[in-house]
Amino acid sequence: MILISGPTFSVCGHPCFPGSEKVVLHCPHGLGVGTPTVDCSFCCLSPSFPAIPLLHYVILNLYLCSAEYPDLRKHNNCMASHLTPAIYAKLCDKATPNGYTLDQAIQTGVDNPGHPFIKTVGMVAGDEESYEVFADLLNPVIKERHNGYDPCTMKHPTDLDSSKIHSGNFDPNYVLSSRVRTGRSIRGLSLPPACTRAERREVERVVVEALAGLKDDLAGRYFSLTQMTDEEQQQLIDDHFLFDKPVSPLLTCAGMARDWPDARGIWHNNDKTFLIWINEEDHTRVISMEKGGNMKRVFERFCKGLKEVERLIQERGWEFMWSEKLGYILTCPSNLGTGLRAGVHVKLPRLSKDPRLNTILNNLRLQKRGTGGVDTAAVGGVFDISNLDRLGLSEVQLVQTVVDGVNYLIECEKRLEKGQDIKVPPPLKYFK
Repeated sequence: MILISGPTFSVCGHPCFPGSEKVVLHCPHGLGVGTPTVDCSFCCLSPSFPAIPLLHYVILNLYLCSAEYPDLRKHNNCMASHLTPAIYAKLCDKATPNGYTLDQAIQTGVDNPGHPFIKTVGMVAGDEESYEVFADLLNPVIKERHNGYDPCTMKHPTDLDSSKIHSGNFDPNYVLSSRVRTGRSIRGLSLPPACTRAERREVERVVVEALAGLKDDLAGRYFSLTQMTDEEQQQLIDDHFLFDKPVSPLLTCAGMARDWPDARGIWHNNDKTFLIWINEEDHTRVISMEKGGNMKRVFERFCKGLKEVERLIQERGWEFMWSEKLGYILTCPSNLGTGLRAGVHVKLPRLSKDPRLNTILNNLRLQKRGTGGVDTAAVGGVFDISNLDRLGLSEVQLVQTVVDGVNYLIECEKRLEKGQDIKVPPPLKYFK
């Protein structure tokens, strides 16, 4: 790469001024004589654009794509399974209008080969356009990760009508807490792997101003990670609301921890049942939760709050990233569609010892985590059980899947308590 250090213009007349961070592709004409020029494949920002001083780079393609192709022979992630030399050659010199490249998108999957028995996605999006520019790779990754959902031929449904949920109040003797979360991204701003400091701060400004308009049981307060007091920080820790700086290589290699904790924060309502994380892994994470097993009420609050936040953001001239094929657009392809994870902490001490549990969960399209979340053990037979799918099914369908599945697990636990046998249910099938 060559850093532009003086006034430069593309051959099509677009200014490439020092202080810019966009990428200009394709330089078959080289740099011009006199006033430097480059050949750009998209419009650069003009000096009149109300923004952000950025730093401008030029990709000169000094090496063949075959020389740049990553060594993925020992990798086990979705990206590595679908990236071929031909796809890499087709995409390696492309970039989104924000300058995000294929190599940036796959870097986390290159740096993290994965586990033989745990297959991660292996790539992230830097902006909404990533899913179009790099579709030749992302579409097969999405199809594998989302149980056969084909973004080329299928459309994603959205349904936030909580009145459709039935049997959503679990037995309180077994379910300790209930929670529904999703993510939302602000259209027109780069996602966390690629955003500039100014873009990240703009996300914070837009969202916090919108949240100030929430009323009644949704009214609350924002806590900036850079400005909160020690007492406020301790209270958020005690409430288990505070998120930490990412330390997972999957996130740090994707650029998620840059400039931490700048423009990050937590908003919650006064009842502490509706939360929004700002600029963690996504622009926003929206969470509804409470103690006990009333999943229907948790989902009602989730739908009400999400609709109200979207309305307030739209009133200010912004909107969420969304497409009819991919649903709501988020950083990780694994969260496309609904981005929804509906989970409960449920006590299953006897079922947890049954060798059929994993088969039962797979057939019900559920997944289990330990008591403390990902990569933790189940303490006292308490598991975090949630939906396995995100894309191709609506929010109502996914929450109902969790409700039906958890009720089945509780029934199995009760039968085992009585010394009775249990049955493995037939598998739910959606796309495959």
